Amino acid sequence: MESTPTGKEEFLKRLEFTEVTEPNSERERRRELLRAHPDVKLLMGRNPWSAACILAIVAAQLAIASALSLNNVHWAIVLGFAYLAGAAMNHALYVLIHEATHNLIGRKESTNRVLGIVCDFALFFPAAMSFRKYHLQHHQFGGVKDLDPDFASDWEARIVRNISWRKALFLFFFMISLACRPLNVVGPPLWDKWVTANILVVIAVNVSIFHFAGVYALLYLGLSTFFGLGLHPLGGRSLQEHYTTAEGQETYSYYGPLNRLAFNVGYHNEHHDLVNVPWSNLPKLKSKAPEFYEPLKSYRSWTGVVVDFIRNPDLSCYSRIVRNVSGERTRNSPRKTSPDGKKGPKGDTDFQPSV
Repeated sequence: MESTPTGKEEFLKRLEFTEVTEPNSERERRRELLRAHPDVKLLMGRNPWSAACILAIVAAQLAIASALSLNNVHWAIVLGFAYLAGAAMNHALYVLIHEATHNLIGRKESTNRVLGIVCDFALFFPAAMSFRKYHLQHHQFGGVKDLDPDFASDWEARIVRNISWRKALFLFFFMISLACRPLNVVGPPLWDKWVTANILVVIAVNVSIFHFAGVYALLYLGLSTFFGLGLHPLGGRSLQEHYTTAEGQETYSYYGPLNRLAFNVGYHNEHHDLVNVPWSNLPKLKSKAPEFYEPLKSYRSWTGVVVDFIRNPDLSCYSRIVRNVSGERTRNSPRKTSPDGKKGPKGDTDFQPSV
């Protein structure tokens, strides 16, 4: 006779990842999508206007930072500007780093790398090249916990659990969590010439900003990044993408108005299906193939996603589907040394998913 789970058992079950053995459903949906709508291939390509957007946003952020600092405004005004305006612009720059990561701006890979580094001029933190390295791995090994860097660490999940105030703190310091995630996975070696150049260039830019505009300029830029990735309506994007709120669904899209400020980054199912489609064409992909996307659960409010994550006891860092498919954990394992000390292939590998 089957016993009924106790309240404690139900509670503990919420603090476990949902483990599956099936391959990622996105691959099959991609094949069906291309069979049903071969014309969506016309949406693939580059959007060189993204380069102009990068230059305009970086220039605007540097101008605001300088104006706030040189006019000796109160620190509270710097804080307010960073939360209300700077967060949106720096979040947008991270989205454009994402576009450059998938080589969707310039013709050459090196051009996209340089444009990613230019985004960092206004972000205070040098992240473009390390993001590129590990985000491509996220597409290659989606849901495989020790290879996909999109998961919170085990110790974070155990500490945060499903306690509201802890989840709020987790989101407030989310940028720190993101920065540490490459340490949680088997992946390509962090250091290479591009990562080193990225760090040195951003240090030089920050020193120049401090010299010509002052410390408040750097404070504004750093806070803009901190807020844009954290406890902010735009921070709901990181929760929206893969936190499980519908049984069996691994990836979710957001179709609300903030996409206009965030270069359509909310179209996440569409992006995972066809990574070679630039941000400007993602709404067109959805409209060409509504039968593939409209049945899926999606969101209209990033603020609602944040509030629900904090308040809902059924949601936590464990609200993710993890995959343990035979061969996935070791195939193409890219890091020199894995957490268990075993040697892997040498050198840097940028993983582009099969399309």
